[in-house]
Amino acid sequence: MTLYQNQTLKVYNSLTGKKEVFTPINEGKVGMYVCGPTVYNYVHLGNCRTFISFDLVNRYFKHLGYQVRYVRNITDVGHIVDDVDEGEDKIAKKARLEQIEPMEVVQKYTLNFHSILTQFNNLPPNIEPTATGHIIEQIEIVNEIIKNGFAYEVNGSVYFDVEKYSKSYQYGILSGRNIEDLMSNSRELDGQSDKKSPHDFALWKKAEPQHIMRWPSPWGDGFPGWHLECTAMSTKYLGKHFDIHGGGMDLKFPHHECEIAQNEACTGNTPVNYWMHANMLTLNGKKMSKSTGNNILPEELFSGDNALLSKAFSPSVARFFILQAHYRSILDFSDEAILASEKGFNRLLEAIKNLNEITPSAASTVDIAGWKQNCYDAMNDDFNSPILIAQLFEAVRLINLLKEQKEQITAADLMEFSAAIHAFTFDVLGLEATESSTQANEKLQQVVDLLITMRNEARANKNFALSDEIRDNLLALDIQLKDGKEGTTFTL
Repeated sequence: MTLYQNQTLKVYNSLTGKKEVFTPINEGKVGMYVCGPTVYNYVHLGNCRTFISFDLVNRYFKHLGYQVRYVRNITDVGHIVDDVDEGEDKIAKKARLEQIEPMEVVQKYTLNFHSILTQFNNLPPNIEPTATGHIIEQIEIVNEIIKNGFAYEVNGSVYFDVEKYSKSYQYGILSGRNIEDLMSNSRELDGQSDKKSPHDFALWKKAEPQHIMRWPSPWGDGFPGWHLECTAMSTKYLGKHFDIHGGGMDLKFPHHECEIAQNEACTGNTPVNYWMHANMLTLNGKKMSKSTGNNILPEELFSGDNALLSKAFSPSVARFFILQAHYRSILDFSDEAILASEKGFNRLLEAIKNLNEITPSAASTVDIAGWKQNCYDAMNDDFNSPILIAQLFEAVRLINLLKEQKEQITAADLMEFSAAIHAFTFDVLGLEATESSTQANEKLQQVVDLLITMRNEARANKNFALSDEIRDNLLALDIQLKDGKEGTTFTL
């Protein structure tokens, strides 16, 4: 029997506002689409949180035995500055500022994006389509929406008719916005826009003479609207009706709301069963954003070359820090917070290493099966990684007791215990025992062994003041010495 058949997974559905038992459309298979980056700048840590969160989701589905088709797009055209329909495309603007071709901008920042996620140990998606690679599909969808009466063409641009759509469907179903309130609170158009209503959004935009990113269409040379690409690529690779659509909380409105409208206007069907949204990462209590400058790049975190942190941190420590909060909660990043995470991360890896030092017994005094199910219960509760991590620290406590022979475990239970800890730590959470952390642990071992030798010499010479000073100073650094029959050992 496959593992997922024994576990009941509940997913928080943004569409309904509640946790629902996950039931895939096709038995044993999961289709998941996640909105990827607009590649006009370096990816910052706040962006990475979203992709790490959905990497956790992807990993857990695979751990349960599902066959996952994970699609994550690259936006390389159509995303207008300030997320509106008028103005300059983000890629084109960056190309103009750097005086290079738009596709050079795309290549530069796509490579950066891939490099960073690789360092965070994210699994790559099964398919990573680009907006520019699916212009034909986007034009076909626009044609279908026009044919169904939910869009109109003006002066070479095509707009989605929100008011017309709302007579047949519910615009605002995802974000909870009421179309009548939106209409009554909106300003009158100033006559300079081709839209019938300020709430209408562009499906296709006419390319002005100076616009360098342009494609031929039935309405003249132009480029697709930002919302259109995800509708085209998600349905092409996952079908008109698929399991999960994810992204950052900031995409719920208008981006995801417009996706639902486009899909329903084109096919008459709701596209997605479960909408999932990851919350934001703040920096010292303020929203992390490229536009405000309140952000930190992953490279700055890994190198320590920044004015915010006291030292450099490994990608795995940063990943551990992110996963210590639930993906739907706001997480604040600070030097103090990630320093605490690093201590916890090292403590966990040290305990896993100590598994090899446990001697099996004839009977078990610990409930490994119960602990293991607690880990599954945590992840089955909407991918609750902080509760899973709490269970892993319960395992750390058990490992220390087993090592000290205050608890006992059979060889079979020890094998199951070890396999489960490794699966949840490395396969599900995606943490890594990096070379740098391994080297640091080895250096720590050597330094503490040297201090233990000095302390033993002090005790042999009846210099108990020095002996106690060494012990107390180490304890102040969270390193506890333990004297036993076989000598002195230490734990973090």
